Amino acid sequence: MTSVSPIVINEIFLEQAQNLCRGGELLPAGVMELARKLQKAAESSTPLRVKLGLDPTRPDLHLGHTVVLRKLRAFQDLGHQAILIIGDATAMIGDPSGRSATRPPLTEAEIKVNAQTYLDQAGKVIDVRKAQVVRNSEWLSGMKLEDFLKLAAKTTVAQIIAREDFANRLKENRPISLHELFYPLMQGYDSVVVDADIELGGTDQRFNNLMGRELQIAYGREKDPQMVLLMPLLEGTDGKIKMSKSYPEHCINLTDTPEDFYGKLMSIPDPLLGRYEFLLGLLNEEQLEEQTQLFKAGELNPRDIKMHLAKYMVGQYHGPEAAEQAEQAFITKFQKRDIPEDIPELALQGGLDYVLTTLLTEQALAPSRNEARRLIQGGGVKLDGEKIMDVDGQLNLPPGSSVVLQVGKRKFLRLNFA
Repeated sequence: MTSVSPIVINEIFLEQAQNLCRGGELLPAGVMELARKLQKAAESSTPLRVKLGLDPTRPDLHLGHTVVLRKLRAFQDLGHQAILIIGDATAMIGDPSGRSATRPPLTEAEIKVNAQTYLDQAGKVIDVRKAQVVRNSEWLSGMKLEDFLKLAAKTTVAQIIAREDFANRLKENRPISLHELFYPLMQGYDSVVVDADIELGGTDQRFNNLMGRELQIAYGREKDPQMVLLMPLLEGTDGKIKMSKSYPEHCINLTDTPEDFYGKLMSIPDPLLGRYEFLLGLLNEEQLEEQTQLFKAGELNPRDIKMHLAKYMVGQYHGPEAAEQAEQAFITKFQKRDIPEDIPELALQGGLDYVLTTLLTEQALAPSRNEARRLIQGGGVKLDGEKIMDVDGQLNLPPGSSVVLQVGKRKFLRLNFA
């Protein structure tokens, strides 16, 4: 009996796979399978085809989109073929992932305008000139009825409605339009047409992306169908809901002015800071852990790190000069001009934990702890110009620090840590 020797994976491709998967979830076989794909691609001089689909349902891309776009760029930098699919046909339906109701339909004119802005903004992250950019209307809009019926026959109604968002809507007696059931089939068929080896998406795209793998198998690619790399969803500036164009007040768009871009980043809750730094590529896991320890030791001020993050990100998408101007505008507006010159001061001991609601109550900045919590929840409490959103938050700053606590528009207290 002839035995087949196992494939020996070169350390280079294992390291590449580990870096590409950093922060994400790779399905179905994990890092070793991706390393095998990378090695096979190198040995055959055949770059992997890496797919990312974006539906132009709104005119702007936001920072959450850049998490997966950065992964696509990482594959590009290794010499692989980026395939950016502008989902102008799927946008006619609207992705039902995570939705509790049917999306309102868009006109063809709206989709066309949005698609062009998507392409312009994606070019801030990936090399569009080297990418294969296609619109899925090229194959979906011209499908004959018999072809669409063949596609629909590749899955079952039970499989489709088993997905969490559909199951929840059925359970709660909320309507599901028939056309929404076609969405995962249409997105999955994109993978068949472009012959993808890897598909990128957010964690909310698990069902849709795996459908692409299943349809590749159903259409004859039983051997080596696409793998799926899912990235975490970046929360909006409220720290609770995923960043989405459906919640513009919490969304940081790539088309925001530099000042708005900077100011929105300064408003993110402190507990979210490390997650932003990691998913947006400023820190790796080891650096993040080191920073966390410095925070706990009181050797780092979250405000200073947030300013570094804001300036870095504005520089990425608007240029270094705009970043410098945005920072100076923020300092002038929130740390100088809007704070009265003569305000009360309070001396505190550096390195100790001070419960914010207690501090507000004891210093008569709020009539009670419940009212202090309500003020924080409503965004009425700021530290050096940035909103504090954690109702259970504590202050712990190193000796020598000085910050301004603001409640509402007229109450100020300078905290000096000795």
